[in-house]
Amino acid sequence: MNTTLRVLLLASACAVALLPPSAGSQPAERAAPRAAEAGGPISAVVVRGNQRIEADTIRSYMLLQPGDLYDADRADRSLRTLFATGLFRDVRIARDGTRLVVEVQEAPIVNRVAFEGNRRVSDDVLAGEVQLRARSVLTPQLVQLDRQRILDLYARRGRFGARVEPKIIELDQNRVDLVFEIVEGDTALVARINFVGNQAFSDARLRDVISTREQAFYRFLSSSDTFDPDRLAFDRELLRRYYLRNGYPDVQIQGATAELAPDRSGFFITFQIEEGPRYSFGTVEITSAFPNLDTASLRRFLEVNPGSWYDGDAVERTAQALSDAANLRGFPFVDVQPQIVRDTENRKVNITFAINEAPRVFVERIDIEGNTRTQDRVIRREFRLAEGDAFNAAQVRRSRERIRNLGFFSDVQITNAPGSAPDRTVLTTRVNERATGEVSIGGGYSTDAGFLADFGIRERNLSGTGIDARIAATVAQRRSQVDLSVTEPAFMDRNLAVGADLFYVQRNLLLISGFNERRAGFSVRMGYEFNERLRQSWAYSLVNREVYNIQPGTSRFVTEQAGTTLLSQISQTLVYDTRDNPIEARRGYVLRLGTDLAGLGGDVAYLRTRADAALFLPLERAFGHQDYVLTISGSFGYLSNFDSSRRDRIVDRFFLGGENLRGFAIGGAGPRDLATRDALGGRLMWTQSTELRFPLPGLPDEIGLLGRAFVDVGSLSRTVAGAGIGDTATPRVGAGVGVSWRSPFGLINIDIAHAVAKQSYDETQVVRFGFGTRF
Repeated sequence: MNTTLRVLLLASACAVALLPPSAGSQPAERAAPRAAEAGGPISAVVVRGNQRIEADTIRSYMLLQPGDLYDADRADRSLRTLFATGLFRDVRIARDGTRLVVEVQEAPIVNRVAFEGNRRVSDDVLAGEVQLRARSVLTPQLVQLDRQRILDLYARRGRFGARVEPKIIELDQNRVDLVFEIVEGDTALVARINFVGNQAFSDARLRDVISTREQAFYRFLSSSDTFDPDRLAFDRELLRRYYLRNGYPDVQIQGATAELAPDRSGFFITFQIEEGPRYSFGTVEITSAFPNLDTASLRRFLEVNPGSWYDGDAVERTAQALSDAANLRGFPFVDVQPQIVRDTENRKVNITFAINEAPRVFVERIDIEGNTRTQDRVIRREFRLAEGDAFNAAQVRRSRERIRNLGFFSDVQITNAPGSAPDRTVLTTRVNERATGEVSIGGGYSTDAGFLADFGIRERNLSGTGIDARIAATVAQRRSQVDLSVTEPAFMDRNLAVGADLFYVQRNLLLISGFNERRAGFSVRMGYEFNERLRQSWAYSLVNREVYNIQPGTSRFVTEQAGTTLLSQISQTLVYDTRDNPIEARRGYVLRLGTDLAGLGGDVAYLRTRADAALFLPLERAFGHQDYVLTISGSFGYLSNFDSSRRDRIVDRFFLGGENLRGFAIGGAGPRDLATRDALGGRLMWTQSTELRFPLPGLPDEIGLLGRAFVDVGSLSRTVAGAGIGDTATPRVGAGVGVSWRSPFGLINIDIAHAVAKQSYDETQVVRFGFGTRF
């Protein structure tokens, strides 16, 4: 071996001799960590620091288990998985020999969630908005999400300057109180609404169309001038539909922008509109894929006429009406599609309503959800279709409307989902119940009754059965009354409403006919529907009537009727109603025929018949506002005796004036004792009224003021025979104007009328005032 090789070997031996023991040959017990570092097997997973959460639960989230080879990537993913559970404030994973140690610090538990500084929004509303609850796990992410939810809630209410600061108060046993400190700030109202691109309609007209309003002092009871992004999207749809109703099928609401003032005090809203040309209807046709369906008979359902301006709503209503008509003619599976062809040169829209066959789908099941109090049968009996019937979208919509009209629910939604087969569907009805009990205390004044106070207790859904029970009492200067009534709207779940009433009524008629009247009795009644429009009701009444307190100098025709009489009466009422709203109708008509037959026992015998009709004509197309409505109404009444020994009484006759003939006092027109000026009533009466309802110019809709102009005509005649009685059938006429205010305190009506045509002995009334409130 040469000299150089010897030197190298000697240097290597010296280097090995100088190494520490751990770097050279090692004992067996020091070799295990080396194996772990190199990916050796893990002998155990040890969990430390857990208090509430079981160690096995934590191990279940680990990607490394005993027996697995250690892998740094899998250990890192296990760490992230444990953090992602949201159960831990801190997690550490380390090795201790062949063992893997997981040290956790559990996230605290919320003891309670509190709110401070909120005055405009209650704690209950805020608690319903946040996700964190008592006994839930607190994480910084959830705290920030709840903070943003509170800010969003205040933003929806127009308070964009609100500030929310979450505070955490630590308690023992790893519990915390979470307190949201809130500075609500001022409401950011809508300062100005502008429109760009509108040529056909003015800014003022379009501001009336949308639901958002510019801020004004008189809107303190409304939130319509508060900026709401969701309402802004709704306003875009309102504008689009308004243009579609008025002949602009190509309209586009290109944008709605809202700019917040630098001081965050108000918003400036701008709608960008591209109107397009205005079209009128050209040809209007109906085609059908069903050979046996007579399209000529369906033309009466058309609400679109050639030559009139295009109306998108009328097209939709016509399509729906044609679909419903086809269903009623025995074609349950129809699909009506309006096919529109534009004639751009002549600005015409030619439209064809194509009635095609729709897929055959049947109702497999009807499920009801959300009714914790109302019984299922109360909801099911309002459905216009049953399980096994052909699916009909129109009947589903009608069913939803009927359920909503019960008044038991704040919201009703009916959705359909695929059933067990392609031709089956499942209807799911979701309802949100609301309180149906009422306690009312009221007071007011009306020209008819004078000052009044009333009290009532009512439950419209007794024990969830749909039974309506009511107790009401009214005390007034000229009329007092107590009523107890109960109504079962679907007796034995059939198309039969039954009810009963107990009542006591006292009327002061001294200023009209010189006497007081007292009535006490009961009635039982029942009613049923022939269809959606036609309904009939029957009632039997047994009433004890007393005419008393007759004043000195009262007409002898009144004096001779003093005392008590017993009325035994059967009544029926037949009603056909097509109105869109029975409270404030804008379109449709109602026909009513009522008859009362008295004489099956009792002291009086007569047949009293009354017929009423009212037609509501919308004038929105002519005046550009939905509150322009023309109402034409009329009534006819006749009372005839069929037993001379049991003649009618003054309390059974018709009286004219006041509500049914404005410009005249109550009972002010018609037969009268010329000497005493006492009204005697009549047996033959007719009235006719024409009234135009319109919005008051210059006033916003939300104030609730409407104007009225009216002409009333009526006649009352045929009373008792005798000298000194003014009794002529000459028509009386009253004309005037009025104002109605849908105030927050109730409905207020003021009419100013003049008796245009009257008799010398009639009594007139210029101002008629009514006020009512409930609180």
